[in-house]
Amino acid sequence: MRRLFVAALAAAGLAGTLAHDSHNVSRRKTLSFGPVHPHASYHTNPVYHTSLLRASEDPLDVARLFVEDLVRDIRGSDFVVRKDSYTDEATGITHAYVRQYINGIEVADGDINVNIKDGVVLSYGDSFFRPKTTTTFNVADAVSSKVDPHADYCRTLEDEIASQLRQVDRTSRKAPVEASALEQLSYLYEWNCNFVDAPDIMAQDIEFSAAEDVASRDISRALLQFMLAATPSEDLQQEIMDDPSKFIPKMHVSFEHHMSEQPFFTIENAPDAVNPVKGRLAFIQVPEGNSTTLQLVFKFEVEMKDNWYEAAVSAEAPHRIISVVDWASDSPVPVAPVPKDSEGATYNVFAWGINDPSVGERSIQKENFDALASPLGWHALPYANDPHSESVRPKDASKIRNTTTTWGNNVFAHEDWEGRNNWVNNYRPDAGSSKAFDFKYSPKKTDTTDALEEAQKYINATVTQLFYTSNLVHDLFYRYGFNEVSGNFQQHNFGRGGQENDAVIANAQDGSGYNNANFMTPPDGQNGRCRMYLWNTANPYRDGDLEAGIVIHELAHGLSTRLTGGPANSGCLGWGEAGGMGEGWGDFLATTIRSNKNYSDYAMGSWAANRDNGIRNYPYSLNETVNPSTYQTLDKPGYWGVHAIGEVWAQILWVVSQKLIEKHGFVDDLFPPKPLEDGTIPEGDFYRKAEFTADGKPKPLVPKHGNSLIFQLVLDGMKLQPCRPSFFDARDAIIAADQALTGGENLCELWEGFAARGLGVDAAVKNRTPWGGGVRTNGHALPKQCKKAGEPEPPTEPAPGDGDDDGDDDDWPWLQWVVEKTAVFSWSWRL
Repeated sequence: MRRLFVAALAAAGLAGTLAHDSHNVSRRKTLSFGPVHPHASYHTNPVYHTSLLRASEDPLDVARLFVEDLVRDIRGSDFVVRKDSYTDEATGITHAYVRQYINGIEVADGDINVNIKDGVVLSYGDSFFRPKTTTTFNVADAVSSKVDPHADYCRTLEDEIASQLRQVDRTSRKAPVEASALEQLSYLYEWNCNFVDAPDIMAQDIEFSAAEDVASRDISRALLQFMLAATPSEDLQQEIMDDPSKFIPKMHVSFEHHMSEQPFFTIENAPDAVNPVKGRLAFIQVPEGNSTTLQLVFKFEVEMKDNWYEAAVSAEAPHRIISVVDWASDSPVPVAPVPKDSEGATYNVFAWGINDPSVGERSIQKENFDALASPLGWHALPYANDPHSESVRPKDASKIRNTTTTWGNNVFAHEDWEGRNNWVNNYRPDAGSSKAFDFKYSPKKTDTTDALEEAQKYINATVTQLFYTSNLVHDLFYRYGFNEVSGNFQQHNFGRGGQENDAVIANAQDGSGYNNANFMTPPDGQNGRCRMYLWNTANPYRDGDLEAGIVIHELAHGLSTRLTGGPANSGCLGWGEAGGMGEGWGDFLATTIRSNKNYSDYAMGSWAANRDNGIRNYPYSLNETVNPSTYQTLDKPGYWGVHAIGEVWAQILWVVSQKLIEKHGFVDDLFPPKPLEDGTIPEGDFYRKAEFTADGKPKPLVPKHGNSLIFQLVLDGMKLQPCRPSFFDARDAIIAADQALTGGENLCELWEGFAARGLGVDAAVKNRTPWGGGVRTNGHALPKQCKKAGEPEPPTEPAPGDGDDDGDDDDWPWLQWVVEKTAVFSWSWRL
């Protein structure tokens, strides 16, 4: 196996530097890589097709007809409109998610998302496979493909490491910073590439290939090959390499067939998996020269102690890993220490808006901030949806269970000192019939050997805070459109659509490590899992559960993963710019929530990490001296990882948000007004005066203020953007969201904000890799419609698509069309 980085670091003499001041940081092993899709495109201009003339009023019929016209020349191809498609009640936009099938087999990354309103296709993303020729695709070619994206990824990572090593100046004071960037690459390499050669080695192993049943053999071998790479246990890795034959007979494969769905299978007793592994046969698109081909794979869903993977492994030996997405998302490791008012529960907590103990005191707060989002409050759910054993359920399971602990319809919060996957019966504070969760919190400085025990004394206060913050995040996200049909996290959905039984499992003081946090986001209908850690960066230890920004960041992973590409697809934000934006949205939303009318710069995680600048490279700031991040910053050493990419995206959004605040002002409370008794939402001082269409239908409510408006546009943009979006796609989706919501009245302010940090209309990227590489060019130009005297003109010649060298037409024709024709088509967005 490969040990390039360890040897290279030793040669460079940086091993001691990297080990400096580690503070026993918890580093969760994670795999994440996959092939690029050079043909993928995102189109944000209204699209009209002749087929729409015969469409019914059903938007899903419009989607079907539109996709039929779009892909009619692909021989052997079919598609289905996925069941998680939905209509956003607030905007009236239907988000239709379409999955491709070739010869009856799913193309797991063949997606078209179509956004429709009033019979018009507003925008769509397209990553459908298109064969090199017009002949029907030969499945045999997909089975025998020799393409190896895993090896390609590792070779590129090796080149990046070697390049950065050549730039390290060990005599410079900057060496620790350079070494930190190399350290992150070292973990990427060690986790992702240590077993890249194993498939070829094990394919030649007679013991590995021996099995009685061919189907079970191939599935078990492919899964065992993945578990070899995925497990963090070196002992288990060695066991698998020494004697793989002892594992395969224990891995029992069961097949299930359904009339309307592809057959799938489960594998029991996979080593290091905590539950039976789900799997199915599928295709994955992989680049081959200047075109794209298909690879036949087994698609596995593997739940482990610290990870929840969606992995594609080639169906034929050698069983290579083609792509892998970890549904668990981490907070980054720091580089240095760092109902009615008279009813309901009460909590002694740091109130909403107080980010951490350094900026405020605890106070008594009331339950059930928003009855629209949480009709039963925070401590009630139907027995039918209660994960507790059957013994606690009455005969009528529809009855409501009221709890006196931190157990409810949105969140199950509890301690997890053992750091294991058990949770149903974990300890939770019980406030009794009064539901007054009033617990002491006053940790003292102790000897370091007692610091953990001292922190654990206050678990009641910790769990209460986590429960309170998480429920408010649920309610806030709900009011901006993250509801049941779009995939939010609830045990009971009140008959409002979506999949049930997926409230957030929230672990306080998780014992699996320190100085971290993460969130696992499976598809809609499976519980999300939030794990919060203690931080041993100070004495007494600091508790991540008490820093609201970290909790909000983690819960935002569930938001962005479920909204991007549809609630049933958790694989759209796995790596590269897409994965980075998954991190960046969390930072941006957390920072927006804590901000106030008197502008300030903000750092992420500064209290928990005991470090003024927090756990990012820079605080979020309008001052380019304080935070110089631009789009081109992604080309710098140390910006391969999703967290570094994410902070660039969050900084860009922070600048964009200030443009809207300059124009529309600031609202102190981001929560919309509570609903009236008849269910209608009053305008208050939060929304603009309600408007109606010519036939009397209400138009979407528009937030009046800049900070609430950008919050809405960011969430709406997530719904509009395609699976695996680039920075350009997400930018265009936010601009398209404003067009749909306001008729495009903020077009220039949005472009000014994006252009200020390099994402103007002339921004470009060449040779972008799916994990973040490429050569970027900052663009500061605005559309002609927004140009002011003395500002640069956009290029006179159209740029090649979205800068991805894919030859598509999704940017320049639309941008020029917007400049010239906005007034012509704006009516179709406002009906």
